[in-house]
Amino acid sequence: MKALKKYFITGLLIWIPLVITVWVVSAIIGAMDQSLYLLPQAVHPDRLLGVHIPGVGTVLTLLVILLTGLVTANIVGQKLVRFWEGLLARIPIVKSIYYSVKQVSDTLFSSTGQAFRKVLLVRYPHPQAWSVAFMTGTPAQEIAELLPDEHVSVFIPTAPSPVNGFFFFVKKSETIELDISVDDALKYIVSMGVVPPLPRQPNPLGRAQNE
Repeated sequence: MKALKKYFITGLLIWIPLVITVWVVSAIIGAMDQSLYLLPQAVHPDRLLGVHIPGVGTVLTLLVILLTGLVTANIVGQKLVRFWEGLLARIPIVKSIYYSVKQVSDTLFSSTGQAFRKVLLVRYPHPQAWSVAFMTGTPAQEIAELLPDEHVSVFIPTAPSPVNGFFFFVKKSETIELDISVDDALKYIVSMGVVPPLPRQPNPLGRAQNE
């Protein structure tokens, strides 16, 4: 029985990551394939080829994103973006949603942004416990003026689903910066501590490889 249990667990360890990976990738491809509905029915790939091919919409989505980046990289494209944003700024509810999302995406994906660049240890949920957190920035000026000491804003993800979590302001002096990458920290959280993070190795330029 022990041998059967061992083989069964070994099989689970092989199949669980594989099945979850396939499920996530399939969900992403399925969501990106929705872009095909923007095409006229006359040029729809399913209609032209006579069969549905998963991933065609993904290629289309990636091409649209790439072309958008190429167009907006020049002066004419930037003027079009400013014109488009000017139109959205005149619609009250749309303006609030658009600029809020834009500010978050610019902060997260900008190469100069500091969000999710540092992995910290913070005391949570009580002073005797420590949790892995991601530094997202510093408090707004209105909030910083009300706090007695220097604080940082952090996001504390939940395990095993790091997409959910808690947002706090904590004293900077009471945090510990970890010398690990964000990717390794996420793996550590998703695995609930089973997969330990590796310290980042310095490169010849003297900076961490994953920065």
